[in-house]
Amino acid sequence: MKKLITSLMVSLFFVLTASAQKQITVDDFTTKPTFYQKTVTGINWMNDGKFYSALADNKVIKYDITSGQAVETLVDGTTLNPKIEIEDYSLSADEKKIVILTDSKPIYRRSYTGEYYVYDLTNKTVKKLSSTGRQSYATLSPDGAKVAFVRDNNLFYVDLASMKESQVTDDGKFNAIINGSTDWVYEEEFGFVTGFYWSPDSKKLAYYRFDESAVKEYNLQRWNKGQLYPEDYKFKYPKAGETNSTVEIWITDITTNAKVKADLGTDKDFYIPRVKWTNDPNTLSIRKLNRLQNQLDLIHTNANTGKSSIVLTEREDAYVDLEFIDDLTYLKDGKHFIHSSERDGYKHLYLYSMAGGLVKQVTKGAFEVYEFLGYDEKAKLFYYSSTEVSPLERHLYSISFDGKKKQRLTKNQGSHAINMSKDFQFYIDHHTSASQPSVATLYRSKGNTLVKVLEKNESLTSAIKEYGLSPKSFYTVKASDGSVLNGLMLKPANFDSTKQYPVLIYQYSGPNSQNVTNSWGGSHFYFHQMLTQKGYIVAIVDSRGTGARGEAFKKVTYKQNGKYELEDIITTAKYLGSLSYIDESRMGVWGWSYGGYMSSLAMTKGGGVFKMGIAVAPVTNWRFYDSIYTERYLQTPQLNADGYDQNSPLTFAGDLQGKFLLIHGTADDNVHFQNSVVFQEALINAGKQFDSFYYPDKNHSIPGGKTRHHLYTKMIEYVMANL
Repeated sequence: MKKLITSLMVSLFFVLTASAQKQITVDDFTTKPTFYQKTVTGINWMNDGKFYSALADNKVIKYDITSGQAVETLVDGTTLNPKIEIEDYSLSADEKKIVILTDSKPIYRRSYTGEYYVYDLTNKTVKKLSSTGRQSYATLSPDGAKVAFVRDNNLFYVDLASMKESQVTDDGKFNAIINGSTDWVYEEEFGFVTGFYWSPDSKKLAYYRFDESAVKEYNLQRWNKGQLYPEDYKFKYPKAGETNSTVEIWITDITTNAKVKADLGTDKDFYIPRVKWTNDPNTLSIRKLNRLQNQLDLIHTNANTGKSSIVLTEREDAYVDLEFIDDLTYLKDGKHFIHSSERDGYKHLYLYSMAGGLVKQVTKGAFEVYEFLGYDEKAKLFYYSSTEVSPLERHLYSISFDGKKKQRLTKNQGSHAINMSKDFQFYIDHHTSASQPSVATLYRSKGNTLVKVLEKNESLTSAIKEYGLSPKSFYTVKASDGSVLNGLMLKPANFDSTKQYPVLIYQYSGPNSQNVTNSWGGSHFYFHQMLTQKGYIVAIVDSRGTGARGEAFKKVTYKQNGKYELEDIITTAKYLGSLSYIDESRMGVWGWSYGGYMSSLAMTKGGGVFKMGIAVAPVTNWRFYDSIYTERYLQTPQLNADGYDQNSPLTFAGDLQGKFLLIHGTADDNVHFQNSVVFQEALINAGKQFDSFYYPDKNHSIPGGKTRHHLYTKMIEYVMANL
């Protein structure tokens, strides 16, 4: 009788909890700021170490670091003549000028055009940078005297004293020659679009030159432009195994107009993922990567002659992971640089002499350095964040130059994203955990002392309580080779372990990705929370091939994308199905992009495990995807045809089982709509029934409040009807 009364009380508690829980609507996470997470953004640390500037309410405001209080408005866009809507800004090195971006218009994920203005903080005047056409990526020279920019695939600069505009290149042409910026595949896979660099003495400009004439074009049709006929948009997109752009690095001396080309050898089929100046204005640093991306050369080039020498070489049996290429840092002593490598099985920092001789390994252990934050020359300390506590967490560390004094600076469990001041006196810690949204806190580095809490996210914390959001619970699963997979679950607030629930597995699974972390939110978090309110368990898993676990765990998938990831998703499904509170006959899977590829593969090659699947913007055969990303993990189709075809949903279309929804944007410049069209044809030819939906003129992210509202509504209705 006592057990019965207790059981009734527990049941009553869950009923009361459920009734008190405010219900999430799709509007709450698409068109309304219900779950908006505030943060401290746009921080620009100023020179004297006592102030920073930030953009707020169309003003660039100067703040006192220690108090967090505004002390001066540097420029107010509403009072300028003409009035300017400030979208972004940059300060000159002497902090006497501000370059302002306005009226930007996107091209692809990172590229854009806009209008730039230069505001003089001394005489309070504003001038338009150029009146001869829109500009991109305006960048001040170190001495603050000039601004370089790109227009119509050519490189220019303006002398701010005279406002004279000079043209560095004149052969730029759409879909042919690009100067000072990047082609589509570099922008997407190497993550940058500004392809020019001022020398430290402001006398030279180094820049990329792409010849993409021989690259094949992809044709996007734009339908919803209010025109009688659709518009064709053709752009250069090198697919796996196809011809890439030819890339060169040029250096121009703006005092003499002399130009030299960096000597990078006779081979033309390579990549240049990064270029930066050393502290020597006559030495340019270039990183060269072979086509298969298993050899990376660090090259130093004489900026006056173009003569080059290889300083060090990284070779891998699989591929050189480029997630850490921005760690390369030249120390101010002019004698050393920091380079990161996975040579001991984990990503760590190494100190080299300028000639390329290894001085020492700075960090060691069975953990990954996540980010190198810099070297404090005065205190002789390196700062970095790592996974040493757990692959699920990120913490800030310092270590002395001699490697004898290592200190963990962040104490609270969870994930810490660090923004450090240029002089290393202060840092802002953006801390979050599975149970706590972001809290931004300012610390003084010396003594690691708290200065001020900048943002607590109190309104979001209140919303979390009001809506009764489900906490994350973590679990692990053993893969077939004994590897431990990390996963997390979201359960209904009124969860009853004596009942059985349907489960929807969400995964991304792409190389070096990570979805399971001790942090707040995550991809599609509030969509998943809404499903828990409707009685579903949502489970997430990081398969083999994902990141933060070392090189062996990550690179086991080399040359066979999808194989081990699918095994692990099925293993996870079987583990979940074995739990008493999960209905193994009602298991679903979904994902977006690489995750859409995996959910498509799970419903075909893994057919019979899942009752329902949703794939958004999936790759359906890696032959359709771009050269840089695909060949890094699979080699070329010419070298590894089976790796492409034996893990392709197209190959296994005839094995589709269960309800399946395929979604894609027709203007996806990244994962082309072609993937879904060809997959649909394969399913039709196999006699398989399925559901599909396309979003007209939407790119890979299927953006827009109304569009996202429609998308999530469709997915929620599909899950509820079929799982």
